[in-house]
Amino acid sequence: VYGEVEVDLDRVVKVLRWVALEMDDRYKRFAEASARHLDDFNRKMERQEKPTLPRIVVLIDELADLMMLAPEAVEQLLCRIAQMGRATGIHLVVATQRPSTDVVTGLIKANFPARIAFATASQIDSRVILDMQGAETLLGDGDMLYLAPDAGHPKRVQGCYVSSEELDRIIAFWRREVGPVDEKSPWKRMMPPKNTVNSSTFDSSTIDHSTTEQSRDEQFDADYVDEDMLQRAVSLVKKRGSASASLLQ
Repeated sequence: VYGEVEVDLDRVVKVLRWVALEMDDRYKRFAEASARHLDDFNRKMERQEKPTLPRIVVLIDELADLMMLAPEAVEQLLCRIAQMGRATGIHLVVATQRPSTDVVTGLIKANFPARIAFATASQIDSRVILDMQGAETLLGDGDMLYLAPDAGHPKRVQGCYVSSEELDRIIAFWRREVGPVDEKSPWKRMMPPKNTVNSSTFDSSTIDHSTTEQSRDEQFDADYVDEDMLQRAVSLVKKRGSASASLLQ
């Protein structure tokens, strides 16, 4: 199964929430199987002849546009996935053409140790990306500085040029390898049609993270409200006299 490209900004935030839920669900599966990471889990599943879990790569192009929509939610989700997602086989690649401090925040930078800087307009932009100057002297046309997670200084490398025709051939090859896929993107079953409910319905704090993938899907049926879970949440808040995201989880 592979996901479709999402261009609606409101849906992108919900996709990131789905990724965070998928990450939490994988950690619960790892705990049940006494596995430390994805490779360990898949080896145990293969020995037991059970289904394995695939790796997931999340690609975000132009982070600035997304940060203008919901900066706090996007920053929180990106940092959480970057901190804990690698062990579960979930990886993030984020790009932006506007490397300012309100887009590439300090919290985001702290959780993305591997960075690439192409030619920038000023030393300030270079420092935002790499925490040091140097990118402002690059020549362009794929000339870049690559900062590895385990390196103290960036390395200057030359990115290769990929034409549109070559890109089409690569995509066609991937599709042949995957084969026909009839199933829709896995997060679509967790989203209502447009204008059905308010986006707050899908706040991750209102979802029981202890449920399985099948039961999580059922939470969004029947007008997208789980009455039993709602009543349990109301009773819990009345009993405790207060409410918080961690309490509801």
